Amino acid sequence: MDFGFSPRASELQDRMRSFMEQHVFPAEAVYDRQLAEADDPHALPPVMTELKEKARAEGLWNLFMAHGDWGAGLTNLEYAPLMELAGRSIIGPEVFNCSAPDTGNMELLALYGTPAQQKRWLRPLLEAGIRSCFAMTEPEVASSDARNIRTRITRDGGSYVVNGRKWYTSGILDPDCKLIILMGKTDPDAPTYRQQSMLLIPRDTPGVTVLRDLPMFGYTDRCGHGEVLFENVRVPVENILGGEGDGFAIAQGRLGPGRMHYAMRAVGFAERALQLMCERVTERVAFGGPLADRGVVREWVARSRIEIEQLRLLVLKSAWLMDTVGNAAARMEVAAIKVAALEVAHKVVDRAVQAHGAAGVSDDTVLARLFSITRALKIADGPDEVHLRTVARQELARYRKTDPKAERQTADTKAGAA
Repeated sequence: MDFGFSPRASELQDRMRSFMEQHVFPAEAVYDRQLAEADDPHALPPVMTELKEKARAEGLWNLFMAHGDWGAGLTNLEYAPLMELAGRSIIGPEVFNCSAPDTGNMELLALYGTPAQQKRWLRPLLEAGIRSCFAMTEPEVASSDARNIRTRITRDGGSYVVNGRKWYTSGILDPDCKLIILMGKTDPDAPTYRQQSMLLIPRDTPGVTVLRDLPMFGYTDRCGHGEVLFENVRVPVENILGGEGDGFAIAQGRLGPGRMHYAMRAVGFAERALQLMCERVTERVAFGGPLADRGVVREWVARSRIEIEQLRLLVLKSAWLMDTVGNAAARMEVAAIKVAALEVAHKVVDRAVQAHGAAGVSDDTVLARLFSITRALKIADGPDEVHLRTVARQELARYRKTDPKAERQTADTKAGAA
């Protein structure tokens, strides 16, 4: 494994690190204040527009996009440390037009979109002229198993008609959201993994109703997490992404890079929390001396540093494998980093909260928000248990001398029968 960075990648890291220190971190308080003062809690704060303009002018823009000529053309290994740097601030990824769900949606459009779809949706997304959302999770079923999805996509002449209910559709409350990428079933009687399709739905299509904005541990996200009702939503047949029955395969193609992005962002969360913890314990005095002199606090710091370093190496290995042997071959490692990243980040944030005492659970620092985010992300993008299942299946297959793909199909057949 070669984790060495190219001169270009190293130079980008230096530039992004400097940009974060000079522009992003100082803007966090301004962003929060502007958001609190706005009439619409989902409106883009003016300072974010300024930051985006600066980032674009400095060439720190669309760095996640590796497909064709659409973006910077970085490898996963080159991009990983950049997302870690951006992830040290909650607002960081959006500054560089590298925030979810737009990144995954843009990759889908770059890989599977027609020229017409790319012109209408991908180009404006790359310009940050619009935002998008991804509608997959449903309240009535366990959506971590895509076979459970109930939303129907029915062909009616030259149109598709959508009926169903989604929730935690992240990004749909953003006033700039113009596109919904929806996962639904076009043929419930088709083979298990050919039932689902993805559809491009303009946000203003009649029949799309946001029922409520869902909080996350009491926090209202700027882009919003909507519960959305789709009632006889009609779009042209050319709005299908890929083809009928391609939805599951397309979703799998989206998840590998997306999980690496999540993981490196989590490393950034953990680094920010460790920094705040170290600053706090060296400044705070209790029971006759600095908190940093207490054995338990030193253990928190030491374990946090060890865990972060272990996690970073695991994520870089996964990124390197994705670049060298492909996403499918790195399946186990990609599943592993999704679990490990949020476990480590949440643990380090929890220690930092404890070190801050009452301040840690207030909004005076970013820690309470990081605590809620890291806990929620253990569910989002597939709960930990799904990824642990993948890792275990791959590991046990070595001893059972069976093909992991065949074992997966057998397990799915049994689950279906149950």
